[in-house]
Amino acid sequence: MHLSFINTRGQAGLDAPPITVEVHLSAGLPAFQVVGLGESRSREIRSRVRAALISSHLKWPDFNITVNLTPAERVTPGTRFDLPIAVGLLVASQQLPADAIEGREFIGELGLDGCLKPCRGALAAVLAAARDGTTLCLAMESSAQMANVDGSRLIAAPDLLSLCASLKAADPQCAAPQSPHPDEACDYPDLSQIRGQPLLYRALELAAAGGHHLLMSGSPGVGKTLAASVLPGLLPPLAPATQQQIWLIRDLVGLSRFNGPTFRAPHHSSSIAALMGGTAKALPGEISMAHGGVLFLDELTEFPRAVLNQLRQPLESGEITVTRAEHQHCYPARFQLVAAMNPCPCGLADNEDDSCRCSPDMIRRYRQGASGPLMDRIDLHVKLSRPSPEALLSAAPTEKSSAQLRERVTVTRERQLSRQGCLNRDLAGDDIVEVCELSNATRAELIKALTALNVSARNAHRRLRVARTLADVAGEERVSMSQINTALSFREAPTSVGA
Repeated sequence: MHLSFINTRGQAGLDAPPITVEVHLSAGLPAFQVVGLGESRSREIRSRVRAALISSHLKWPDFNITVNLTPAERVTPGTRFDLPIAVGLLVASQQLPADAIEGREFIGELGLDGCLKPCRGALAAVLAAARDGTTLCLAMESSAQMANVDGSRLIAAPDLLSLCASLKAADPQCAAPQSPHPDEACDYPDLSQIRGQPLLYRALELAAAGGHHLLMSGSPGVGKTLAASVLPGLLPPLAPATQQQIWLIRDLVGLSRFNGPTFRAPHHSSSIAALMGGTAKALPGEISMAHGGVLFLDELTEFPRAVLNQLRQPLESGEITVTRAEHQHCYPARFQLVAAMNPCPCGLADNEDDSCRCSPDMIRRYRQGASGPLMDRIDLHVKLSRPSPEALLSAAPTEKSSAQLRERVTVTRERQLSRQGCLNRDLAGDDIVEVCELSNATRAELIKALTALNVSARNAHRRLRVARTLADVAGEERVSMSQINTALSFREAPTSVGA
């Protein structure tokens, strides 16, 4: 009887819980069984591992082979266990010494020719192994950027035979950290491309400075999509923790690394699972892939109402819990929502030539595509009109560029973080009243305005958050009535009150 225990990592959302692969060889008719998996999945693993061993000129043990993955409740079926099972077979059959696996973990998929292939979620395994002080063995292709993780010790190999040679060595060479990759060239449009829209300039600055959600309404061709794609280029560099979460999410869904704020623009035919996360493995959706960046919903009212209503809770909490029959994972989802919609089904309701032929009932039903509670969670509502031909054909303003505005946004955000530890968007109700530092006269005028508007408590706090951002952009400690009036105007019905 021969027995081996191989340490590996499973996959549970953005975490990589430890898994032990137990390989048992006993006398009897040759057989192969993975405990807890069906016959078909066991046969798939056996076929890949057996072909990899034979192609690597290693001996397939002719025993009754039993493989057990423990703890069973943490095991998610996948190809990541190919390598630890193969190593377990080699140790159990004494083709590898037992001390070759001490203090080491293994993760990776095996090709039929014995090559090692990367698997999704490897970054989470690297972080967990570094935290536990163990050495992780994985595919060479995965090690290029994984070695940059602080405290990581990686043994990378292109194939199974090379890995065995490294494990037999007295002092296996660990993968060296690569030079940090510079931020990928930002291909977001520049702010200077937006012409003749001063209100839109202001709205984009406020959205970037305070992290506020933005809704743009206007006829087709006024620049809504362009403005949405400009916003990520106005955001400052991400905090290291947020950047790491983005890498974990992208690695989990099989996307390459991306440095900086992301931009996601799902089609309006997207399902709830695509937007919020789902599938049988409870993978993250678009809102999690937009974490730290911008989620753009073009043609907002064309999205199914049930899909849009799912956004309400993540907009408040900044996270989403995806629950399926066998899995429940929590993913970060702190994004900026940017939405765009037309004024009516044909999009011509705001034209001065009376070309719109939509009835009032058609316009009402069209605008009801987005629920009131969702609209209530959007801080900035901007109604856009077509710029004049003179503005479109004018030279680009030299004083308005994404780089220049990004510098001002960075300073404004630093001011907010030093004062309250979060962006204005995330301020709680009691905190927002305190940080606004309203004078008695301003407070009295604000009460009159909110009473006349008959707004909800959430709506009132959101307008105060926008006013606080206006004051931060201006470098003022107190929020003035003028700034409150401006904040009130960034709604569906522009309003001005007070002196």
